[in-house]
Amino acid sequence: MPDQPIPAEPPEELLPEVADWLHRRSWTTADRPPADLLAAKRAAGPAGTVSVVLPALDEEPTVGEIVRVIRRELMERLPLVDEIVVVDSGSMDGTAAAAAAAGARVVHRDDVLPRLPAAPGKGEVLWRSLLVTSGEIVCFIDADLREFDPAFVSGIVGPLLTDPAIQLVKAMYDRPLETDGAVVPAGGGRVTELVARPLLNLHWPQLAGFVQPLGGEYAARRSLLERLPFPTGYGVELGLLVDALDLVGLDALAQVDVGVRHHRHQDGQALGRMAATIYRTALERLDRTHRLKTTPDLVHPLLTQFTRDPATREFTAHTHPVGALERPPMITIPDYVHHQGLGELRRRPRKR
Repeated sequence: MPDQPIPAEPPEELLPEVADWLHRRSWTTADRPPADLLAAKRAAGPAGTVSVVLPALDEEPTVGEIVRVIRRELMERLPLVDEIVVVDSGSMDGTAAAAAAAGARVVHRDDVLPRLPAAPGKGEVLWRSLLVTSGEIVCFIDADLREFDPAFVSGIVGPLLTDPAIQLVKAMYDRPLETDGAVVPAGGGRVTELVARPLLNLHWPQLAGFVQPLGGEYAARRSLLERLPFPTGYGVELGLLVDALDLVGLDALAQVDVGVRHHRHQDGQALGRMAATIYRTALERLDRTHRLKTTPDLVHPLLTQFTRDPATREFTAHTHPVGALERPPMITIPDYVHHQGLGELRRRPRKR
C-alpha cells in the first residue's frame, strides 16, 4: 500500500479578538484628513490640548529639524500642537541650543522634581516630562529621527482627538536597517523581533497585533499616563503597553501607519543590553500579575558581554547591570498633583 500523504496542518490564525482589533483599531494617516483633526481639536476644548515631548541625549544633528517641522506644519499651518518640550537628560553636545533655536521649550531633566535624584534612562525622562507639560494629550517622539514627517505626530494624535474611547496610540512603520551604505528595507527593529514580539505573543497575546510595540513614537491621554508606572530605562515602551492593556483594555489601544522611520541604529552590544532590560521588565510584570512567580534566584541582574582587544587578540569581559528601577504613577506624586491643580484624583480610566 503506498504511503499516504500526511495532511497539512491548518495554518495558525490570530486570536479572534486580535483580528477584530486589527480591523477596527489600525489606521493610516489618510483616514483622518487635517481638516477633520482641526475640527475635532476645537470641539474637544481643553481635552484636545496637545503637548509633544522629545526626550533627548546628544541629538544635536537631528533634534532641531524635528522641532522646526512640528512648529511649521503642526503649530503654524495646522494648529494641532500646543507646545513642544525637549527634555535634555545631560547632553554633552549642542542638543539644548539646537532645540531652543528651533523653537522648543528646553527643560533639563535634573531641574524637574529636583528633590528626587534622577536615574539614567529614557523612561525617567518621559516620566518627569509629565510635570513640565500641560496638554491633556501627550505625544512622545524620539529625537534621533531623520527625514522627519509631521504625520508621526498628527497620525498618532488623531485618534485621540476624534474618538474619546481611545486612550493610547502607537505609530507603526517600516524600519529600514542602514549599515555601511547598504539598506535592508525592513531590517530594523531587531530587539522587537528577537525579544519583545516573542514575549508579547507568549505572555500577552492580546498585544500581538502591534506592529512596533517598542517604537518610541506614541501618544496617550494624560489621565492614563499619570496612572502608569514608568520603567526608567529601555523597558519603558513594553512596560507602558502591558500596563495600559491591564488598566484600560485592548479596545482603548490603537495604532496608525505613518510610513517609514529613519533613525540612528545601535550596535549589537547596546542592543543586547536593551534586550536584557526589556526581558527583565517583562518578568517584573509577569510576577506582579501572578502569571509567573519570580524568586531572587530566578533573575541574576547582570549581563556580561565580550570584546576582543585588537592588539592582544584576547577577549575582555564587560559586565553591566540589568536595571529594574521604576517610577510610581505620577498621580501619586504630591508635586504633580499640586502642579496640575488636582483637588481630587482624576476619574480612573477603566476597561471597556
